[in-house]
Amino acid sequence: MSTKIEHSSRGFPSTFWVLTFATFIDRLGGFILFPFFSVYIIDQFSVGMTEVGILFSIFSAGSIVGGAIGGALADKYGRRAITLIGLTVSGIGSILMGLANDLYVFYLIAAFLGTIGNFGGPARQAMVADLLPSEKQAKGFGMLRIAVNLSATFGPILGGLIVDQSYMILFILDAMGSLITAFIVFIVIPETKPQKQEHEPDETVIKTLIGYKEVLKDWVYVLFLSVSALTVLVYMQMNSTLSVFLWDIHGFPKPSFAWLLSMNALMVVIFQYFISRFFSKYAPMKVIALGTFFYMIGFGMYGFISEPYMFFVAMGILTIGEMIAMPVGQTAAASFAPEDKRGRYMAVYGFHWAIPSLFGVLLAGIIWENIGPNWVWYFTGILSFIAMVAFWLLHGITKARLSKEKEPTLEELHEIDQKISIE
Repeated sequence: MSTKIEHSSRGFPSTFWVLTFATFIDRLGGFILFPFFSVYIIDQFSVGMTEVGILFSIFSAGSIVGGAIGGALADKYGRRAITLIGLTVSGIGSILMGLANDLYVFYLIAAFLGTIGNFGGPARQAMVADLLPSEKQAKGFGMLRIAVNLSATFGPILGGLIVDQSYMILFILDAMGSLITAFIVFIVIPETKPQKQEHEPDETVIKTLIGYKEVLKDWVYVLFLSVSALTVLVYMQMNSTLSVFLWDIHGFPKPSFAWLLSMNALMVVIFQYFISRFFSKYAPMKVIALGTFFYMIGFGMYGFISEPYMFFVAMGILTIGEMIAMPVGQTAAASFAPEDKRGRYMAVYGFHWAIPSLFGVLLAGIIWENIGPNWVWYFTGILSFIAMVAFWLLHGITKARLSKEKEPTLEELHEIDQKISIE
């Protein structure tokens, strides 16, 4: 690496803890605004959920393009610079959204923000993989999830206290979160991109972008992402379809649904680190298959239950699956990637979230209106079962690649040298 990284008492680099704190600040701003975003669009522009869906599709399409470009640029120019660009644009874009009075102008800002504002996503994930040795990456991604879920716990509460006073304040706070994070990255976090070997030729940006072909030729990685996309289709229903389902079909109060989501976030905050630590020593695909099993039970239950306390039980079960599967999935994606293509691999990993976001909510709506609301949850159970079996089968395909011997650390080399000297 270009800068020496000092380690904390827990064995994680101090730079990683700064990155984790910065992520908390950034996401706190986002969670202050996000729960009220759809309501704002409907109130501000006097439109319905169709227009809201179009907006999210535009943003998702932009994030796909932005993630692809950002990942390539992170491999070419470094993680830090691209992260700073993404955060700065996100901050400015939030202010512009709050000032927009025309729906189509709002769409244009969303397209720009979705593209440029997402430059930094793959770069920040690549930073984690750069900073941590492979055996600590699952724990590291788990710590990041704790930070994000702390934001998800407190952000909506803060937003709820402000929303009746002014929507614009929500946009300003979101912008402040991004810009404060950019300041932290600029002042404290060094470049983490592995240094290029002297004999390696420089890549042009075009060649770097064309390098995505090499990622897509990695058919095992693409297969892994394709199966993972099924779990995304399932998981995204929690933050979109579930609230409407519980409110319309079961009369579950909206404040109670907020407590349901808070329970999900608090469980992750309390248990994620320990679960990640426990499962980090097991085969990744088998661990993800186990997490998907809990998805199958938790999400599928909503099609069969009607008692309010059971809604919390189902949320608890699917949250266990989330804590098991998600950090290991990120670690597996980083393990697939060669060092010089890590940004692009993590960008493509982001696509397995962004692509289902283009049509996932719409697909749930079609099932809801043409077959029945409960069938949304029956299908989540079916998709989870298919994904669970596929992940289990992927273990045999990926075992050699994901369990390959890692290069010894400097400490391990020193111990080996001492043993040789003694002998």
